Amino acid sequence: MTHMNTHQLSSGDRVTISKQNHRGQETWRYTGRLLVSAENHYILEAFFDREDMQFQGLLLCKGDRFVETYYTDRWYNIFEIHAREDDHLRGWYCNISCPAEIQGSRLSYIDLALDLLVFPDGRQLVLDMDEFQALDISPHVREQALIALEELKELFGEKIWPFDDSQG
Repeated sequence: MTHMNTHQLSSGDRVTISKQNHRGQETWRYTGRLLVSAENHYILEAFFDREDMQFQGLLLCKGDRFVETYYTDRWYNIFEIHAREDDHLRGWYCNISCPAEIQGSRLSYIDLALDLLVFPDGRQLVLDMDEFQALDISPHVREQALIALEELKELFGEKIWPFDDSQG
C-alpha cells in the first residue's frame, strides 16, 4: 500500500480518483480537490457528474457536492453528499472497499460491491449484498468487508460522524 507524499500534494490540489472492481479493472474515474491530507486518511471534494436521479429514496443531482473520506487503513470510504442548491446534507454513501492507495496525484480503491446508505434521519440501508456474495474474493477479503460494514453501521448508529481529530 502506498501513502500519499504530503510534500507532493497539498490542500487544494487536484486528485484523480479511480474506482476499480474486485479484479482491479477501472470502472469509474473523476477528479476531486484535496481538502485534508492526514496520516491514514484523505478528504476530497468532488461534484456529482451524472444526470439527476432518484437512488434508493435519495435524490442525487448533477453538481451535488461530495465530501469524500478515503482511508489507507480501513476497508471503506465515506461520501458525505450535499445538495447543489443550498448545500444541505442529503446523506452518506459508504463503499465497502479495500484500503485506498495513493500514487502521486492518483487515489485508487477496489470496490467490493457492498454499500451502506445512511439518511440524515439515521436510517441505514445495506445495498448489493447479493452482488457482494457472488464476488470471487478470498475469505480474508470477504471477512474484512463484513467487519467494515458492521463498523460503519455502528459508527453511524452512534452518530459520531463526522469524526473529529480525537476520534481519528
